[in-house]
Amino acid sequence: MPLLTVFTPTYNRAYILPRCYESMKRQTNKDFVWLVVDDGSTDGTKELVEKWLSEDNGFILKYVRQENMGMHGAHNLAYQNIDTEINTCIDSDDYMPNDAVEKIIDFWTTCEKDEKTAGFLALDAYENGEVIGTRFPEEIKKARSYDYYYRYGVKGDKKFILRTDLTKNDPYPIFEGEKYVNLATKYSVIDIDHEFYALNEVVCIVEYLDDGSSKNMFTQYFKNPKGFAYSRKLCMQLPYADFKFRFIQAAHYVSSSIIGKNKAFLRESPKKLLTLSALPAGCAWYLYIKHKAKK
Repeated sequence: MPLLTVFTPTYNRAYILPRCYESMKRQTNKDFVWLVVDDGSTDGTKELVEKWLSEDNGFILKYVRQENMGMHGAHNLAYQNIDTEINTCIDSDDYMPNDAVEKIIDFWTTCEKDEKTAGFLALDAYENGEVIGTRFPEEIKKARSYDYYYRYGVKGDKKFILRTDLTKNDPYPIFEGEKYVNLATKYSVIDIDHEFYALNEVVCIVEYLDDGSSKNMFTQYFKNPKGFAYSRKLCMQLPYADFKFRFIQAAHYVSSSIIGKNKAFLRESPKKLLTLSALPAGCAWYLYIKHKAKK
C-alpha cells in the first residue's frame, strides 16, 4: 500500500487536466495513488480519465464521480475514498514538479510523529519558479497552521499534506443551492489539537485561471452566503485565535448574513457581543464586496 494519495478535484477541466496527468507520469517516485475526483463534469472528463486508466502509468490511478457539489463537496468525496496514510490536493489547473512525490514521502518518513502531528506544509510556486508568498521560518519546526500565518508572518498559498485519518473527521457541510465552503475551515479545526511540520520545498506549481475560485472570490461571497457564514462562525470560536482574527471573522459573518438576508444572524452567532461590535465593519465590508463583485 502506498503512503500517499494525491487527489485532484475537477469540474469541466478536460482542457487542462492532461497537464496535471503528465506531471504525475513524470514523478521520480511513483509509489503513490492519484485520485481524480470528478465533480459532475460534462465536458468529456470521464472519457479522458477512462483512457488513462487503460494506460501503464507507473502509479495507481483511481477515479470517482458525483453530481456537482462544489470544491468542498469534492473534497468530502475524496476523503471518503482515500485509504493511504497521508494525502494532498493538487488542483486540476495545477501540477507537480517531477520530484514532488519523492520529497513529500522522504520528508514524512523522517518526521518524528506523534498523535498531535497533523502532517506538514510545503511550498507552492508559479511556473517561473517564484515561490508564492514567503518561505517558512527555518527556526520553527512545528506549529499550528494558524501560527505560521498569524504569528510567524508566513504569506501566500501553501500545500497541506495531511494525515488521512484526520481529514475524514468533520466533513464540510453542504448547503442547498450553494457550491462553496472555505476549505481552510478543516485546517482550523485540525489546528485545535494538532500541529504541522514545514518543508521549504516546492511540491506544487500553481496557475490561477480565470474560471477558478481564487479569481472569482467576490462573486463567491454573493453566491454562497451560508457557506461563508458557517466558516466565520466556526472561526470566531477558535480557542487559539487572537482578538483581531476573531473580530475580522465576526465582521465577515455580518457581511455574509446581510447577503443571505439572515435577520436572525445575531441570535445565531456563537459570539453575540463580538458580532454586535463588528456590525459597522461588517456593513462596510458588505458594501465593498458588493462594489467589487460588480466589476
